[in-house]
Amino acid sequence: MINKYRIWVHRRLLLFILCLLLGLVSTLLIAAGGIFPVTVQATSPPSIRQVIYDTAQSEQQGREYYEAGQFSTAIKIWQQVLKVYQSQGDKLNQARVLSNLSLGYQQLGQWSEGTQTITDSLKLVQQKQGKYSPEQLKVLAQALNTQGSLQLATGKSQAALATWQQAADTYKQAKNEIGVIRSLINKSQGLRSLGLYSSSLSTLTQVEQILQKQPDSALKAAGLRSLGVNLRLVRKLEQAQQVLQSSLAIAQKVSSPWEISSTLIDLGNVARAQQNTQSAVELYQQAASIAPSQQLKIHAQLNQLSTLIDTQQWKQAQSLRSEIQSQLAKLPPNRKAIYAQLNFAESLRSLYRAKVPDSPTITTIAQLIATSEKQAQALGDKQAQAYALGKLGGLYEQTQQWDSAQKLTQKALMLAQGMNVPEMTYRWQWQLGRIFTAQGNNHLAAIAAYNQAVKTLQSLRSDLVTVDSDVQFSFRESVEPVYRELVSLLLQPTTSQLSQKSVKSEPSQKYLIRARQVIESLQLAELDDFFHDACLDTKTVQIDKFDTQAAVIYPIILADRLEIILSLPHQPLRHYSTPIPQKQLETHVEKLRKTLVIRSRYSFKPLSKQLYNWLIRPAEKDLANSGVKTLVFVLDGVLRNIPMAVLHDGNQYLLEKYSIGLTPGLQLLPPQQLQQRKIQVLGAGLTKARQGFSSLEYVNQEFQAIKSKVPSLVLLNQEFTRENIEKNLQSKFFPIVHIATHGKFSSKALETFILTWDNRIRIQDLDHLLQISKQKSQQAIEMLVLSACETASGDKRAALGLAGIAVKAGAHSTLATLWPVNDEATAKVMSRFYQELNNTKQSKVEALRNSQLAMLRDPAYKHPLYWAPYILVGNWL
Repeated sequence: MINKYRIWVHRRLLLFILCLLLGLVSTLLIAAGGIFPVTVQATSPPSIRQVIYDTAQSEQQGREYYEAGQFSTAIKIWQQVLKVYQSQGDKLNQARVLSNLSLGYQQLGQWSEGTQTITDSLKLVQQKQGKYSPEQLKVLAQALNTQGSLQLATGKSQAALATWQQAADTYKQAKNEIGVIRSLINKSQGLRSLGLYSSSLSTLTQVEQILQKQPDSALKAAGLRSLGVNLRLVRKLEQAQQVLQSSLAIAQKVSSPWEISSTLIDLGNVARAQQNTQSAVELYQQAASIAPSQQLKIHAQLNQLSTLIDTQQWKQAQSLRSEIQSQLAKLPPNRKAIYAQLNFAESLRSLYRAKVPDSPTITTIAQLIATSEKQAQALGDKQAQAYALGKLGGLYEQTQQWDSAQKLTQKALMLAQGMNVPEMTYRWQWQLGRIFTAQGNNHLAAIAAYNQAVKTLQSLRSDLVTVDSDVQFSFRESVEPVYRELVSLLLQPTTSQLSQKSVKSEPSQKYLIRARQVIESLQLAELDDFFHDACLDTKTVQIDKFDTQAAVIYPIILADRLEIILSLPHQPLRHYSTPIPQKQLETHVEKLRKTLVIRSRYSFKPLSKQLYNWLIRPAEKDLANSGVKTLVFVLDGVLRNIPMAVLHDGNQYLLEKYSIGLTPGLQLLPPQQLQQRKIQVLGAGLTKARQGFSSLEYVNQEFQAIKSKVPSLVLLNQEFTRENIEKNLQSKFFPIVHIATHGKFSSKALETFILTWDNRIRIQDLDHLLQISKQKSQQAIEMLVLSACETASGDKRAALGLAGIAVKAGAHSTLATLWPVNDEATAKVMSRFYQELNNTKQSKVEALRNSQLAMLRDPAYKHPLYWAPYILVGNWL
């Protein structure tokens, strides 16, 4: 977990600022800037023509040294070239060479020289009035690109974005498509350095469209590589790999060592995200062996080191650690070196935590981070300084030196907020909250810090979903704990002094309301992470405004206890707490889930009763007194894998007392009550074995029963294709879409699917498919029924896939199964369900309850295996 935490922070900052930023951007600037043709009149004396030719050759030589990573040599040559142009009074060529000089200074971390040269360049080429010539526009755009790279490197990310947009506009004015590509790539790097990955991907999509028309070049390879990196970040791994392979082929074709090495690193990152660590290590080794610069070599080796640590290859990690340590000392003090040192420090912390023999001491690690902070301060790099200060604060937090940890974290937070870097800001807000909590004497300050962290996370929502997927579930280590730890603080009993006694009081209504808001936000964030896309519309819903007979129950799993928030119509929120550790609860629930599907046994009952005692028993009297008829659960974590209907009080199941509905969160629930209308069903299903899945013999009987109850159009076997569903949804509105086929719900969107005759409908496709009806008739599908699906075995978060389908499908409600059911039993349940649904006085959840009760009372089907797995997600009315 610690390694995963480290990867997200450091790889995101190092990977895209360290390698791509000045390496890619600066190389592209030089490569595309080139040497503009100098017009030589036929009457010019040979000596002048020779001077011009020699100067151009020298400038080209400087470019070659720069691309080889020999920046000091390139600078010396360009300084001589600049003198020649100055002696000739050639302002345009002076401006271009000054721009190139600025890039060289940036590579060496000489920020004042880099700033002065680009300022001089812009002064020479910018004019207050008059029309620019095409040559002037090209040089101006190049200088703006260079200024943008300087601004980003010195922590002025927002200014860099504005400058690069200005450069792109200038290239458009000059009708220079290559220049537009370069500027958009630069802009995408800036967006990515700010953590705005979706925006970066959108920018690069424009680039790809232009690149397809261009001949192979280093620029084209770099553009495709940037696109591949962004595809990885939104977890389109196969697509990312294909694009990066194309980039590598072009880079090899045009012999660009920088692009070859950089692309190998990025392919290594994709392999790592695919859990292919051996391939990742080999790609990093290959990249390091051919890297044209020391910085790029260390970049590859640092990635390799963290991979070796993750896979506990301690001997190889220690050997590589020594090699990296000796090379780091030779790097010039610049942003690349700083981030490399901080990345290295995190790897050292991992070795220290793992208690690997000969691992570095905390003092050694602290000295390395402190040195990085001083270098960042000397360079005026506030972003790097904030990062270093925050990491140093985290180190002091680890050693419980609270005062130092607090001061360093607060200083880092102030710098991060001043630069508007929300991804870094929320981390230091969270760290500060942890420090206040650990000290135990400032509860209000801890809550305030956590509230700010959650607020910052919500502001990042549209781009936070693209967390660095080098780690499968980085969301769970880097985002989810912020929400849960805040809820834990809000629901803690507070202690006050009355006379000589300490009195504990329950959380206030203010805190209960805030805790409910936070857990709702977590549910939404989990779905965002599941889809890797923050596109879910949310509105806060007051449930008792449209159902006065429903109670909402929020079970919240915390590390040391189970918290329950109960919302009853027209009453204040209630709160119950049970001191059961998370691991114990999860083990209990997993055991219950396994025993529920053993038809010959009732050994699940004691487990079911215990879970009832934890979840329902404390609220039993309040529920009974309120007169509610429906319980709506907003389930958390592993509890999503259990049907609440099966909870047992010792005498009867919960289903026998209440109708039961589920919702991923009331923020996602359509607030209006569904209109009663004549029910029509579009059905689709398989009876025959397909794609390695068994036959479903009773599906035909299921649809015959449905047809006997409600008007239906059924697509069976060969007719069940995506194209046929799409065609029928376009031609007519069906309030209900009923699919009887194999399907699987997983915690991974790519592994959540529904089987058709010739293919699989994945969750993203389902969204598009079912939205057709809404686009055609301006009406959303009222209910999606999935009658033969199951959750992935061994996956604690598998039911998240079911919630994902429920939300993404766009239907008001989704009826599905948590495990595969005897298809004869399914046919009986569905027949009764549609019969009940025809009773317009009943809600959907009541219709489902009556169908399940009928099965429960049938001796042949009284075991929960047959009636319990059916759950209604979404609007239950």
